[in-house]
Amino acid sequence: MKLSSVLKNLEYEVLSGNDEREITDITIDSRKVRDGSLYFAIEGFTVDGHKFIPSAVKNGAAAVICTKNLTEYPGDAAYIKVKNSRFALGYCAKNFFRDPGGGMRVIGVTGTNGKTSTTYFLEQILKEDKRHPGVIGTVEIRADGEKLDYKLATSTTPDTIELNTILCDMKDRGVSDVAMEVSSHALELYKVDGIEFEVGVFTNLTQDHLDLHGSMDNYLRAKARLFRMCRTGVMNADDGSFPQMKALSRCRIVTYGIENDCDIKAENIEYSMDRVSFDVLCRGERYPVVLMIPGRFSVYNALAAIGAALCVGVPMKTIIHALGDLEGVPGRIENVAKGQSYNVFVDYAHTPDGVYNIISSVKAFTKGRVITVFGCGGDRDKKKRPIMGSISAELSDYSIITSDNPRTEEPMDIIREIEEGVKPITDRYEILVSRQEAIEKAISMARDGDSVIIAGKGHEDYEIFKDRTIHFDDREAAGEAIMKKASGKL
Repeated sequence: MKLSSVLKNLEYEVLSGNDEREITDITIDSRKVRDGSLYFAIEGFTVDGHKFIPSAVKNGAAAVICTKNLTEYPGDAAYIKVKNSRFALGYCAKNFFRDPGGGMRVIGVTGTNGKTSTTYFLEQILKEDKRHPGVIGTVEIRADGEKLDYKLATSTTPDTIELNTILCDMKDRGVSDVAMEVSSHALELYKVDGIEFEVGVFTNLTQDHLDLHGSMDNYLRAKARLFRMCRTGVMNADDGSFPQMKALSRCRIVTYGIENDCDIKAENIEYSMDRVSFDVLCRGERYPVVLMIPGRFSVYNALAAIGAALCVGVPMKTIIHALGDLEGVPGRIENVAKGQSYNVFVDYAHTPDGVYNIISSVKAFTKGRVITVFGCGGDRDKKKRPIMGSISAELSDYSIITSDNPRTEEPMDIIREIEEGVKPITDRYEILVSRQEAIEKAISMARDGDSVIIAGKGHEDYEIFKDRTIHFDDREAAGEAIMKKASGKL
């Protein structure tokens, strides 16, 4: 493809060479450059890609996208200057991959919590409507029910080039609708620019990712970018940030909720250990729903999915039937059942709101005590650590603070920051740095009718330390501990 075609609809300046060079691929990694590559020099948080331009040219780059005037222009590559290389990358990827999202209905789901569950709910609904759905998100990437083997980073939304590659693959496989998690990072860093979203979904906004955004207002504004990129926005009218989110949007708005006036509302909610039932009021009609996934947050996720599905033309009767057949979402209030007389749940909750939701939901149907095991990830928003500690202290009968992907930080330093929120409230807690030991201790304490919550990692099957990454799955560890207890070895 000609460089001028890759740059279509972008403002740019030719610093050296011309824009008629033939481009064979695009990359932001100078080590992956080959003959004919278009190399994007991205100014990162720790590394400036401009430093690697000579290496990219030496490896065969036909052209370079940069944001600076250079002192020299090595080799015979074309040098193109743009205002924002991340923004340019999104549109260049769209052009290079020939608009991979075009022809598919793309639904983007953003919010602090609930993104994964909402995309899973949508997948089931779209299947019920005889469509061919794709899912892109935290747990895995699937096309029409088949897991796609992409070796991606651990971020919620793939990087721009990877994302466009995935969309191309999905289109080739006949996918009709894509439900995609869209993180604030992806929106802030222009990863999804160039994609035409049929629907954007807003689940909620609570504290997280302040290490990147700096303030809740910046965090909200990053999320709001999705609603300037979609035709219709489906928004949680109960969330405190809804008025501001709506004001920042440029699309038609459909609302859902439980408490406030809205287009799609849940009433007569009844909770139990393994399900939640409620009525959906929409367009003057009432529809009974039984969802085999407990918790108030599951009702919100279902309402979000209902709104998005209606916006892409799925009939309400089809939606309600699909919700009744829903299976659990990996690592989201996932029940670890080995025949024991107490409950054990694994959940991905890793934000203050997530911890509040899982504990309060489990507490609503637990006859005995609620014992919570949790930690906080390293190299992430530190301000939320004592807040999560105080929430667990307030709601749990007993808390066990442990390690959770400490990354480059010392596990005990993270734990002490969590403890600052626990100490003023209760002495019913303990610290066990080893996650394995923490899970075993919680299960050893559990009596008939108690519930153990293991929060933070959910579907993840690894733990990241400063010098290594090891296999660790909360579900496996919990299952083994239950069996050890049953055999008298715990």
